[in-house]
Amino acid sequence: MRKFLPFFVVVLFSISLVAQDSNCKCCTEKHSEFDFWVGSWEVTNANGTKAGENTIEKKQGDCVLQENWISATPGYTGTSNNFYNYKTKLWEQIWVDNQGQSLHLKGNKVGNQMILRTDDEKNAEGKTFFYRITWTDNDDGTVRQLWETITDGKDVTVAFDGLYKRKN
Repeated sequence: MRKFLPFFVVVLFSISLVAQDSNCKCCTEKHSEFDFWVGSWEVTNANGTKAGENTIEKKQGDCVLQENWISATPGYTGTSNNFYNYKTKLWEQIWVDNQGQSLHLKGNKVGNQMILRTDDEKNAEGKTFFYRITWTDNDDGTVRQLWETITDGKDVTVAFDGLYKRKN
């Protein structure tokens, strides 16, 4: 019996680890696709000027990436919750800022990019448009966030082009 006691302890320990992992509903490869964005960041505009600071943390049992943005423009902040939706098989972002604006984006990871977009809307001129935001996981550890407005499916205007560099 003493010979089998260490083996028995190892088996019980292994079973308890498997049970713990099965309790984590968001500990999947799909749920970790956007982890490259997790961290504390200094963000600059394409011209090198400071855009702001952003902190992205995993919350709610690793089911939500919560963003907390503080703009270099005084008085502007915002928060987003980002999550993988099991039902739709899409990543979603719900953004709300301190000016009362909100945005709901959906999409998926393609290669080293998370590409999310809004539903189609109509502008004041009656033209169809949507917003597309692409986060690119760069080889040097930075992240590029490109926010575009696409009108009539072809006209592209850049709303924001930011480079995220990790804070030290």
